[in-house]
Amino acid sequence: MSDRQKVTVELGDRSYPIFIGHGLLNNLREINQYIAGKQILIITNDTVEPLYLETVKAALNNKFTVITHIIQDGERFKTLASIEQIYSALLENVCNRQVTLIALGGGVIGDMTGFAAATYQRGVNFIQIPTTLLAQVDSSVGGKTGVNHPLGKNMIGAFYQPRCVISDTSVLATLPDNELSAGLAEVIKCGVICDAEFFTWLERNIEALVSRAPEALAKAIRVSCEKKAQIVKMDEREHGLRATLNFGHTFGHAIEAGMGYGTWLHGEAVSVGMCMAANLSNKLGWLSVDDVSRIKSLCIKAGLPVDRPKDLSADDFLQYMQRDKKNTAAGIRLILLKSVGEAVVYDGIDTSLMQAVIEEG
Repeated sequence: MSDRQKVTVELGDRSYPIFIGHGLLNNLREINQYIAGKQILIITNDTVEPLYLETVKAALNNKFTVITHIIQDGERFKTLASIEQIYSALLENVCNRQVTLIALGGGVIGDMTGFAAATYQRGVNFIQIPTTLLAQVDSSVGGKTGVNHPLGKNMIGAFYQPRCVISDTSVLATLPDNELSAGLAEVIKCGVICDAEFFTWLERNIEALVSRAPEALAKAIRVSCEKKAQIVKMDEREHGLRATLNFGHTFGHAIEAGMGYGTWLHGEAVSVGMCMAANLSNKLGWLSVDDVSRIKSLCIKAGLPVDRPKDLSADDFLQYMQRDKKNTAAGIRLILLKSVGEAVVYDGIDTSLMQAVIEEG
């Protein structure tokens, strides 16, 4: 894998590299060193399969027995039923504890593959090959795995780290525009919560990112991965600091669940959630009006929505937020902003204030 950048997620004996570069799937020989045993199950979906499955299979050594499992594309298939199908593929092919699962796809495939790997025979190896921008900058990094429940997003899952992550920026050329924008929401979030300088760089380079300029995309992916890796190193299990990565997500998850999984892309919902969280931060006397406007403007330039779906009532919206997995005994837990680049965890927000923000959004 030449012409690549490398970010390491430092977690002691569970540390792993993230490789970032253009055209990495055409030279994947090094992937073989991260495979345990001789059995491989590649999990992908029916959209990614015709594009990249054969390329990945061709990179694997002949000594491996390679099987594949295809899942239908879409958030609505991120369920326990799909996980059971993965278990069946593993058991029917007599896969042992040395099997390696390879996630080839976006965040849905990565989350489900990781969860299957965490739970099959109490834990087997897996590798992430993310094919969407959102997965490359966020969901493939940090070991969060799981599936959705009809009453809440990602309510069933486990923390489980991959052996390595391979992010090929060339695959983003086949990504639909709305999927690219959805990934940019997580990039913007990175700057908003912990790096004001990176946020300013995004403001100056958003047109290059939207037009898929390879150098701009590579930098955005690298910085996002570096920032997330630093946070995961300090708080792998989300006891405190890592919660800041959920900026915009409590509002966003309510949109995803309330509208039906797959109706809104994750990044689209997060974009609206970030704008609502920024507005709430302003109402608490923290974030300036100018910074609220900067966040909203950057999301709009990235091709993202900034207003909530009006057919989801404020009462329903709030009910979904009350089921969020980050909540505590004190009530709804939100990530808010003191300023661009400085996020805080806030427990027990006044419900009437939050309802006012939802109604305005």
